[in-house]
Amino acid sequence: MKVFQIGAAGGVGRRLTQLLTARGDFVTGMHRGPAQGETVRAVGGTPVVGDLIADSVEDLAGKMRGHDAVVFSAGAHGTGQDKTTLIDGRGLQKAADAAALAGVARFVLVSVFPDALRDGTRSEGFEHYIKVKKTADVYLTRSDLDWLIVRPGTLLDTPGTGRVTAGPAVEYGDVHRDDVAAFLDAALHAPALSRVIVELTSGDTPVADAVTRLAAA
Repeated sequence: MKVFQIGAAGGVGRRLTQLLTARGDFVTGMHRGPAQGETVRAVGGTPVVGDLIADSVEDLAGKMRGHDAVVFSAGAHGTGQDKTTLIDGRGLQKAADAAALAGVARFVLVSVFPDALRDGTRSEGFEHYIKVKKTADVYLTRSDLDWLIVRPGTLLDTPGTGRVTAGPAVEYGDVHRDDVAAFLDAALHAPALSRVIVELTSGDTPVADAVTRLAAA
């Protein structure tokens, strides 16, 4: 499988690249800066320069063409509401349109749990982020792509357990980036898991079993 990753140098993205390349898949990782390119290369991916803000839909489609799937895990990461709109929002829309133009049907989006941080102090910027992410989810679900939206809970950098709770609606909680990447890896290779939204937290079910059950449902 040839996978085009947007956000490949991020915490989930680089973990996913390692898993995909370990099983023999080819990963192209889109990045903006030289340091990010080195990160992509270090985990086995092939870096390609791209920019969700500056690139047109046609530019992005040219980079995606020839791949079997697109994974979108990019984000503005607190750099301001304008960047959130342009990357998490408009950037996702451009990427989805580009995938359709390039003939890459499979599109996996890493989104956000709708209950994220609802028990703490919430800033205007965070509320904007949640709203933008929801609008992006809606945009993707209305496309003709073979989409999958994964909404992880609060992300942890500590080592994963290989076990999760996954479903169309689960209680909010934490989840290890390792386990999110493992779930995405398995989901990309489960074509029956399609056109659904999956919420994901830490849990007791092995990742492979969780994907198998969801695909069968």
